[in-house]
Amino acid sequence: MLETSARLLRLLSLLQAHREWSGTDLADHLGVSPRTVRRDVDRLRELGYPVNASPGTGGGYQLGAGAELPPLLLDDDEAVAVAVGLRTAAGQGVEGIGETSVRALAKLEQVLPNRLRRRVGALNAFTVPMLSGPGPSAVDPNVLTELANLCRDGERLRFGYRGHDGTESRRSVEPYRLVCSERRWYLVAFDLDRADWRTFRVDRVTPKPPHGPRFVPREPPAEDLAAYVSEGVSTRAYATHAVVRLLVSREEAAERISPTAGVLEEEGPDTCLLRTGAGGLDVMVVHLMMLGFDFEVLEPAGLTEAIRTGRDRLTRALCRSERPGADDGNL
Repeated sequence: MLETSARLLRLLSLLQAHREWSGTDLADHLGVSPRTVRRDVDRLRELGYPVNASPGTGGGYQLGAGAELPPLLLDDDEAVAVAVGLRTAAGQGVEGIGETSVRALAKLEQVLPNRLRRRVGALNAFTVPMLSGPGPSAVDPNVLTELANLCRDGERLRFGYRGHDGTESRRSVEPYRLVCSERRWYLVAFDLDRADWRTFRVDRVTPKPPHGPRFVPREPPAEDLAAYVSEGVSTRAYATHAVVRLLVSREEAAERISPTAGVLEEEGPDTCLLRTGAGGLDVMVVHLMMLGFDFEVLEPAGLTEAIRTGRDRLTRALCRSERPGADDGNL
């Protein structure tokens, strides 16, 4: 009986780990016959787990959605990650998730072993989230879940999109991944109408079902999707691009420059490269000055002239301000 129970738990863990399994693959992983797999699947169904089965050579088993939520199997690291994630979810820009997170966390902590409860407590007690100013527009959690499911299942997504200038458009894409940065969510997807990869802010997405059909995922636009999104929102989205050398280490620069403000590349112990964008050269000058670091312009050449023009303008303003009687308004 103990052996059968352990095998059922192992089978459930396999079904939760992947979207679909063939009967042969499950039998190989469990070291049993396909007939035993079928019997174990029936036992899981009796316990309330909705295991779907499709016949034929291309068929298999899939853990489906049921009327009630059955118990989940989590290993130690997964349980800690879920508990910590629930505690911090309220600050991640997902609308209405705070109260729900508290309820879910209460249920989870009730069954956590003491060793895991101590790990979760330590992480939360000695971790302080840094939230800078008012957050961006909250993301509808239903939309976020819908996009995540489409990415997982490889189904085409149709949606309405509101651009940064307020213009509305209809899009048809092959969704690939969701990326979260600074309490804002982005969807990385292949835009079928534009035949290229695009990054969309999720709070501007309005899904327009029905979705589909299924598709075979393409090669992603970059191995590091977080860096790809960072470059997209900080550089590619702007008309003017620049590369400058900051005279500080990458670690020091990263403390003040967020991934949405530019992409940092390590160059040496005391310097790093910053790739960033702006609406124009004059705006770029202001952007770089506000960073608070000494820098050297590498490109474009026109940025150096824009800095020189700004310097001359500031010098003239300073000279006027320092004239005798300037404090009286007699300029």
